[in-house]
Amino acid sequence: MGAQFPNRLQSLVAENAARTSGMDMRTGIVVSTARCAAWMALAAVPFSFGAEPARLAPGKMPRVGTVDERFQSFNIEMVEVTGGRFWAPYGEPEPPKPSGAVSGPAGLDPNMFRYRPPLDLSKPRLRKLAAGLGPSYVRVSGTWANSTYFHDSDAPPPAEPPAGFGAILTRAQWKGVIEFSRAVDAKIVTSFAVSAGVRDAAGVWTPEQAQKLLSYTKSLGGSIAAAELFNEPNLAAMGGAPKGYDAAAYGRDFAAFLAFARKRAPAMLILGPGSVGEGGLMATFSGLKSEDMLAAAGHGIDAFSYHHYGAVSKRCAGMGGVGQTTPEAALSEDWLSRTARDAAFYAALRDRFEPGKPLWLTETGEAACGGNSWASTFLDSFRYLDQLGRLAKLGVQVVAHNTLAASDYGLLDEETLTPRPNYWAALLWRRLMGSTVLDAGASPAPAVHLYAHCLRGHPGGVAVLALNTDRDQAHAIELPSASSRYTLTAKDLEGTAVQLNGTDLALGAGDELPSFEGLPVPAGAVPLPPASITFLAIPGARNAACRAR
Repeated sequence: MGAQFPNRLQSLVAENAARTSGMDMRTGIVVSTARCAAWMALAAVPFSFGAEPARLAPGKMPRVGTVDERFQSFNIEMVEVTGGRFWAPYGEPEPPKPSGAVSGPAGLDPNMFRYRPPLDLSKPRLRKLAAGLGPSYVRVSGTWANSTYFHDSDAPPPAEPPAGFGAILTRAQWKGVIEFSRAVDAKIVTSFAVSAGVRDAAGVWTPEQAQKLLSYTKSLGGSIAAAELFNEPNLAAMGGAPKGYDAAAYGRDFAAFLAFARKRAPAMLILGPGSVGEGGLMATFSGLKSEDMLAAAGHGIDAFSYHHYGAVSKRCAGMGGVGQTTPEAALSEDWLSRTARDAAFYAALRDRFEPGKPLWLTETGEAACGGNSWASTFLDSFRYLDQLGRLAKLGVQVVAHNTLAASDYGLLDEETLTPRPNYWAALLWRRLMGSTVLDAGASPAPAVHLYAHCLRGHPGGVAVLALNTDRDQAHAIELPSASSRYTLTAKDLEGTAVQLNGTDLALGAGDELPSFEGLPVPAGAVPLPPASITFLAIPGARNAACRAR
């Protein structure tokens, strides 16, 4: 093939443009104008290829494992539900400094935050877009939850949180969470307060607040599917725990929590410890060590949970010894591989202390502290999807993105609820990638990342995800059978507009989600344009691992 490869592939693209124009002579179906235009646009691209295509064999791809049906999930921060000060958008004037008790991260500049009123979880657009990602888990937690008081009464809440708390959650607000959960098929995951307000005279955690939340949830016919004791206990000093909190204190608290949960909520999965940063984010880690907390707590969790951020955002640039990143590095292997590095770190701890328990990544995003300014752009969709692909192969069962609709890393714009590029990426994953994970085989080049799952809803079918992180050169893969192609590109990588097969993605009338028509691709080479994301649906793959059982 050699030097003839680009010409042969260019001819293939042009042939597909011709085949999909007008009427398909085999079926008599008139192909949409959008499909014709998409193939014609692809045929006009002056591709420069860096390597010969990798020959994939979808029908023979071996099974690697499975993931939870709710693998792709999301967070709604507790501070969104109660209202409060969350990460301020870039470019906004500095907000006034807060007065009184606060439930956010301790020790950070208050100018990093902006007040938000409580999120209206009944908004039709929000529910429709969240339902598009279902079934899923919705984790309502975060650092703010560690100091949140549940006002278990229909009477008006007090003007200020009780002593030992920093925020107030009302019945109406939690009822909104339960109703949202039902409406969008997202099971609730949460955590509980651990601040001074929930401690006895000896300083040990007491379950009174947790019991009230569980009882009220049950009274409304709801349930909490899973819970961590509290958010990021290895950063206890920052997260609202009492002064001097150490691994031994965590062990005592966890024992009290476990005994309570097994008796009062036996169906609720116990997650833990929910730590963050130990795998590499913090060059000089000064918090508690998960291994010490696990040793003190003993056995008892149902799933081993952890958090991952590859860096902190520019908001937290002043935090000493904590990693930063840049948009120039967003497609690099060093950046994209950090999720696997942290997964390996916490999997090793799991194997030491809780062997055989599933791994859950209960909070992740582009960067901690609300994400960088490019977290809302197409540039971050490579991280989003590559992370899902890598972690599924590593056996991580649940990945909860932070957040659904708050700050720069939200899947939706928090003001307008307009889908951002990561939402479109998430929707394609949800519609195409099933829960059985396959080995996609060798990549044609280091810049091409390949992942494969059984095709959702098509027994025997296979879905391939191919990310070309090369900003300058196209690459290609070769398939032995026909497929449907869904390629995401952007005219500006750091923009919020994204195209699917050359057409801008947008909600339809009444906020209807697009149907996502794929472009038909015959057997042979499939080009992957520079800086592009391509899903390929192969319903006729006849993969034995993907047949209905």
